[in-house]
Amino acid sequence: MGSARVCVPVVGLENRAGTSLRATSESGGSVPEQTPSATPSDRGYTPSPVSRRPLGCLIEIAETLVLTIIIFWLIQTFVAQPYRVEQESMRSTLEPNQYVLVDKLSPHFDSYSRGDIVVFNPTIDTQIPYVKRIVAVAGETVELRDGNLFVNGRLRFFPQAHGATLPQMPDVKYPFKVPDGSFFALGDNRLSSQDSRTFGAQPYNRIIGKVILRFWPPDRLMFFDW
Repeated sequence: MGSARVCVPVVGLENRAGTSLRATSESGGSVPEQTPSATPSDRGYTPSPVSRRPLGCLIEIAETLVLTIIIFWLIQTFVAQPYRVEQESMRSTLEPNQYVLVDKLSPHFDSYSRGDIVVFNPTIDTQIPYVKRIVAVAGETVELRDGNLFVNGRLRFFPQAHGATLPQMPDVKYPFKVPDGSFFALGDNRLSSQDSRTFGAQPYNRIIGKVILRFWPPDRLMFFDW
């Protein structure tokens, strides 16, 4: 009898190395078969180069810087601005080289009052803004008697002020009536202050703003009435 020849179908087996083994009864063994590597289309996507826009980034940075500068300028011009104290006339309320924040906005909606500390450009030949305390406003009468300050005939005392309040220039005669649209200001350090006793009342439009905060040095942080 002739032996029966049995054909066994080919079975694809995959080993760990990624090759397939073709099994057949005719050879009695297995033959490794190489599997083609996957192509980008087989993986489902096509890699694309990363797009870089250095010029666009620089433009965005420049726009941000310009916007920041504009906002800073608007705040300093119309809202608030820091100032460095350069005179000794406000000791010990404000010392030289201390920094204060000046409010420019609220005075447009409210009038100045006695006791307000203001930064202003006096009507004399100087490049440095002055910082003083308003002691009398438009329409009030100022008198200096025996080293004391009188406003409208009443003794006016400011706890922060010290030293005798004496006349300084003969051009400023007492009793002195503050003109309309003006204010009369003195330094708290009365014996070492060039103020309205020297250059007279000052127009309101010379005021830069009202001091609301002493922020430097940090250990002398202080809010003022506003």
